[in-house]
Amino acid sequence: MLQNSVDLDRLDRDIIGALVEDARSTYAEIGQRVGLSASAVKRRVDRLRETGAITGFTARVAPTALGWTTEAYVELFCAGKTSPSEIGVAVARLPEVVSACTITGEADALLHIRATDVRHVEQVIERIASEPFVVRTKSSIVLSRLIETPLVTSRNGSTFVA
Repeated sequence: MLQNSVDLDRLDRDIIGALVEDARSTYAEIGQRVGLSASAVKRRVDRLRETGAITGFTARVAPTALGWTTEAYVELFCAGKTSPSEIGVAVARLPEVVSACTITGEADALLHIRATDVRHVEQVIERIASEPFVVRTKSSIVLSRLIETPLVTSRNGSTFVA
């Protein structure tokens, strides 16, 4: 969890930028890039992990490589005072739901779904709609993705690829 007072200096931002570009870089490679020794980079990465500024390292896999060629966004309209945590617990059980968030407007939540085809999307929506708190859903199938990787800008204006 991110601590309230995490101050990132230029070297921290440069290290984070190097890790975002290639999380498999060695501490020595990052050190060469930012002008530090490998051990100094390791100490900084450890501190960034401890403070929650770095939350983990992952592999990004093309969904199509796994056969997930269809995606949709589904708005959830929930009954009464359904809590965000109740929605989160329910949709977290579905591997096809790759992200979920509460939103402003009429809907209570927005889900991003990846599936093998339109029939698979339909089955996922049917499972979601069967949750006792779901009143209705509204879905949109993605035709083409215009931007693949969003940019993240730090407080100092440095831009990183998420």
